[in-house]
Amino acid sequence: MNNRSVLKTKLVASPYIVWSALFIIAPLIFVVYYSFTDAAGNFTFDNISALVKYAPTFLRSIWFGIVATLICLVIAFPLAYIISQKTEKIQRTLVMLVMLPMWMSFLIRTYSWMALLQDTGIINTMLGKIGIDPIHMINTSGAVILGMVYNFLPYMIMPIYSVMAKLDHSMIEACQDLGGNRLTVIRRCILPMSMPGVVSGITMVFVPSVSTFYISQKLGGGSFDLIGDVIERQFQQSYNYNLGASISLVLMVLILLSMAVMNRFTGDEEGMVI
Repeated sequence: MNNRSVLKTKLVASPYIVWSALFIIAPLIFVVYYSFTDAAGNFTFDNISALVKYAPTFLRSIWFGIVATLICLVIAFPLAYIISQKTEKIQRTLVMLVMLPMWMSFLIRTYSWMALLQDTGIINTMLGKIGIDPIHMINTSGAVILGMVYNFLPYMIMPIYSVMAKLDHSMIEACQDLGGNRLTVIRRCILPMSMPGVVSGITMVFVPSVSTFYISQKLGGGSFDLIGDVIERQFQQSYNYNLGASISLVLMVLILLSMAVMNRFTGDEEGMVI
């Protein structure tokens, strides 16, 4: 490659480099800086040591994120497979229906679930008309997880579908010819080949689920504090940017570690294809 081609390559890549520097690298530097300094700008570990009291909140956030991610995976995997087996015209229609809720505001979608789940909401009103006592659904952990699943489910469906739509069907036919039943074909053939989409979907659902705060506030009624709520309060109410940055830094490290562990096990599974 001559010097002119190298220069063209650098010019083409320069907008991405500038974007990364402004919106990825610079914010991370600020997060690290505020995490290890006090209000006067002096170096300190007090912000990190103060995180011990937020350990239950971290655990609750991770637990809710895991549950929401698993539910999304259980729903999305068969749904993505069903969509991938349809004709191209039907696939486009079904994909549009999956993405349709995402065209609405996140706030509107969450408020809609509040109207559905309230004690005097639509669901309980309909139950009352058929003689069933009202069920308390709002301000519960189940409501928070339901909100996560509803809002982030498309992020699980689309990566899995995009991989399944490109599967080598000759591998599936070979697995069937070797005597594999439907469960064996899914477990030993379709699932391993779909693993890149599964990993992408898990990442795209788990990360926002762990760090969300609006869903827990509206559907949980403030009874189930998540780590996103704590971070939001530090920046919007307490104005303690140093503590908020340190919590964000630890959350980011935990997410990166979980992703690294998941990718490690995923790499071992890729060799399971028959």
